[in-house]
Amino acid sequence: MTTVTSYSNAPDLAADDYIVIGLATCFVKEDGEVYQVEVIEPIPSASLETLAKGIPTSFKLALATTLGSVLDEDKPEIPPEFPQTAQFSDDFVERAIAAARTYKRRETAKSLIPLGTTYTDFKYSTERKRVLNVSRVVTKEDNVKQHPNTHKVL
Repeated sequence: MTTVTSYSNAPDLAADDYIVIGLATCFVKEDGEVYQVEVIEPIPSASLETLAKGIPTSFKLALATTLGSVLDEDKPEIPPEFPQTAQFSDDFVERAIAAARTYKRRETAKSLIPLGTTYTDFKYSTERKRVLNVSRVVTKEDNVKQHPNTHKVL
């Protein structure tokens, strides 16, 4: 039986719904320097299935838990399996709710990490760094030169 918990933006979810959250190594660029940070973020079912196949990832570990153990109403809580110095990803609550819905649709993904267990056999790599605060500035030089007859009716 599902526990009734009122998530203001997810009335279809309950506190005992399955979710996987991961600890990822990311980077932040400040004043020309790059700093490493540990980020807690939800992992949707499709991503988990891909990561289980051995794709390189920045995730160190993943915890299969319930939505209620990660969200207290609409406030995220760090599970004891994660370092207290880790920070939550941007839009964590919304992403956690969305990820929980993916496991409701794809029940087979729950068998990859049983509830209450931690998975650490990812192909961990930081070769391709995930920089969180990078901004792309588009300049005139980024425009593609077109052939002079491109817009002419011939």
